[in-house]
Amino acid sequence: MSSTNSNARPGGGPRVKTPARPAQRPGTGQSASGNRQPLVKPAPKAKARKARLLVSKIDPWSVLKMSFLLSVALGVVTVVAAIVLWTVLDLTGIFDRVNDLLGEIAGSESGGFDLREFASLGQVVSFATIIAVVNVLLLTALSMLSAVLYNIASTLVGGIGVTLTDD
Repeated sequence: MSSTNSNARPGGGPRVKTPARPAQRPGTGQSASGNRQPLVKPAPKAKARKARLLVSKIDPWSVLKMSFLLSVALGVVTVVAAIVLWTVLDLTGIFDRVNDLLGEIAGSESGGFDLREFASLGQVVSFATIIAVVNVLLLTALSMLSAVLYNIASTLVGGIGVTLTDD
């Protein structure tokens, strides 16, 4: 008597059951009906939080550092703007036109007037640098004085109220 394997197919190998639909990748979150559902539901939108704060004191040292840095940047911008302005005036011929106009007004016996000698690029840059240094000193001192005065005033009235929101 020969024994027969009940799982054997006429072709030879064991019978393997194949799934009716393809296997899902882990984490796709498809339900049996095929609709996509997220694995983790997002948190409900929270209301925007508000915080009411008082600026009761400003550190004069930090104001001094920040105002010095910003006023130096403003000084550099002043010097560069003066150079650019002088160069544009020179390239467009404004100095020659002004010299001609002053020569006509003063007459030919005055010997002529040259605006480039009076306002040369070196003199304009020197003047702009002096203005920039004075501005750095004044703006830094006034900013620190303003911080000290704010601290004195905030001890009397409580400071400035600020409302911050979380968007």
